[in-house]
Parts: sequence; structure tokens; C-alpha cells
Amino acid sequence: MNRWPLATLLLIVAGCAAAMPQAPATVELHGHRFSTELATDDASREHGLMMRTELAADHSMLFVFPDSQPRWFWMKNTLISLDILYFDTDRKLVSMQLDVPPCKADPCPSYPSDAPARYVLELPAGTARRIGAETGDKLTVEGDIGAVR
Repeated sequence: MNRWPLATLLLIVAGCAAAMPQAPATVELHGHRFSTELATDDASREHGLMMRTELAADHSMLFVFPDSQPRWFWMKNTLISLDILYFDTDRKLVSMQLDVPPCKADPCPSYPSDAPARYVLELPAGTARRIGAETGDKLTVEGDIGAVR
């Protein structure tokens, strides 16, 4: 029996499964839900929302770090303005950088947290004010994202 066709089929199926996106995740902050993309490893955290020309009003990106420490973000190659919200290990909002503009020239400024953070949520600029987010608010995370729990 020739096993090559079966082996080829299995490789194709495995490749498709690897290319499948993660199960959809959502976050909730101050009573508002956002679909979210996850940045859980060094490569995805480094790339973030670079080169995007838009971010839907109900969309976000959640950066998950392995530990809690002072964080700072910059906007190199980020083409849209963002709100950057920093959360501690318990997912309590500890700091916000609002209406952060794209970086137009090097060196790009950095936008630090005011306290150690383990999670960072990026939203379209103006969203945190619009929903009334405040320091101390709890971020709820839903979906198949075991690394976040």
C-alpha cells in the first residue's frame, strides 16, 4: 500500500490547523465588550498593531506578559492613535496613556505605566474616555486564552 498520499494529506491538514487563528477572545472593561487579538509571546508583543491603518471601535489588542513590572510602549510603525491601558496581575487598571499619537520621526517617545503591569490593552484612541474607564476598573477576559488566566 502506498502511504505517500495519506502522509501528504496529513501534512496538509496539520498545516491548515496551524494556520487557524486562535478561538475568538473578548475582554470587558467598564461594562463594554471588545473583541481582542492576543499578543502572548515576544514576537507578537513586539509587532503589536504596527502597520495597521485602522482599528474598529469594538476591537482591541491584549498584551500578556509573563510577569508584572513597569512597562512602557512606543508607537514605532504604528499608524493609528491608541489608548494604552496598563493592568496589574489581578487585571486591575493601574495606569492609562490616552490618545497616544503615531510616531512620526525617530526617536519615538515611550509611554510608561505608572505602576507595575502584567497586561496591556490597546484600544482605538478616545475609547477609554468614551466608556468612562477609571483607575481601579477590572478587566474581564473571556475565550480560549489559558495563558491569560
